[in-house]
Amino acid sequence: MTKVSKLSNPKIKAAETAITQIRERFGDNAIMKLGDATQMKVEVIPTGCISLDLALGVGGVPKGRVVELYGPEASGKTTLAQHIVAEVQKRGGIAAFVDAEHALDPEYAKRIGVNVEELLISQPDTGEQALDIVETLVRSGGVDVIVIDSVAALTPKAEIEGEMGDMQMGAQARLMSKALRKLTAIVGKSGTTVIFINQIRQKIGVMFG
Repeated sequence: MTKVSKLSNPKIKAAETAITQIRERFGDNAIMKLGDATQMKVEVIPTGCISLDLALGVGGVPKGRVVELYGPEASGKTTLAQHIVAEVQKRGGIAAFVDAEHALDPEYAKRIGVNVEELLISQPDTGEQALDIVETLVRSGGVDVIVIDSVAALTPKAEIEGEMGDMQMGAQARLMSKALRKLTAIVGKSGTTVIFINQIRQKIGVMFG
């Protein structure tokens, strides 16, 4: 069997040409071999629970990512998010809490280790306002973690200003879809971890078994 040198392999030459063109247009870090990308190692934020950190496999929640904490009502989602906030603050980081539910208990947060005096808090009026605030904080590059509590409370402006009987089918889904597309593109560069808290809900009329 005839061996073909890697240097003379037309596929490799074509790939190298494409890589060169991409780097010229978008920068050296636009494309690389995974084995050469030492800077792609993801740092993490501990959750404050050793067993959970071990279960996650990387020692916590990744920095520069969008994370969802979801579960049934009263299952400890907000408490877990506040523990993560406390861990960030212990390490000298800046944390923000977007309290869309207007239900944050400062005394409880303080008891579990959150420095409430330094915590940035926003209680937005609409879902659009909340997500604009999140985007601005992420783009600043100065905030380490942002918690949004909760997805269900991110009510679109059209729904708030409309009549009680008005139907706004899919308005929140469209709002979240647009926001996530934007946030996913920028959190990696800023290093900000964005944590959305969400709740499991049952569909009315759906039977199991």
